Amino acid sequence: MIGRRHSNQAFPLRRGDSTDNQYDEVDRLLRATHLVPSPSEAHGMLGGFVCAGAEDPVALWLDHLLSEQEAEDDALSEARGGLQAFGQSVTEEIQARGDGLMLLLPSEEGPLLDRATGIYDWVRGFLYAFGVLGLKEGDLSDQSREVIRDFADLTRMDLSDLEETEENEEALVEITEFVRVAAMLIQEERSVPPLPPTGEPA
Repeated sequence: MIGRRHSNQAFPLRRGDSTDNQYDEVDRLLRATHLVPSPSEAHGMLGGFVCAGAEDPVALWLDHLLSEQEAEDDALSEARGGLQAFGQSVTEEIQARGDGLMLLLPSEEGPLLDRATGIYDWVRGFLYAFGVLGLKEGDLSDQSREVIRDFADLTRMDLSDLEETEENEEALVEITEFVRVAAMLIQEERSVPPLPPTGEPA
């Protein structure tokens, strides 16, 4: 059974065919990278860099996905361009605050285990980003420290015997809501204001 997480704040789930297509396209692009993370893990990593307030989250993200490639072939060039555009779009959505963070997860039509693994991967990517940035508990508020601990607990979920039950479906929806809201709470705390468009005063 999936453990439940509760939050006193929730954003509506926003899933659909366009998101499913985006998941598949990001998966295709990631196959050219040396890490080959799942789309959910890669998205969580980017989300962690953005929410933690990294100065240039997209560049940092691409560095970790692509830095060890030995040569830049056509497939890698396409992947770099596609991932950069995707990363910039995600960064702008998150920095817009509101309910801008939409987790990139496997299709809702897929098996429960695939979707639960997607949440596991997303959270693992998020925590990886915090580790890369060297953030320690003393750098965070009490609320953010609690979020990071809760995320660490989620990576210890036992999914080996996960059953397709209504109870587990409901629990996964609650966890998904919690993860998105919790990440945005950290972003609000640590956010770096986006630069204004060229020609406008800061």
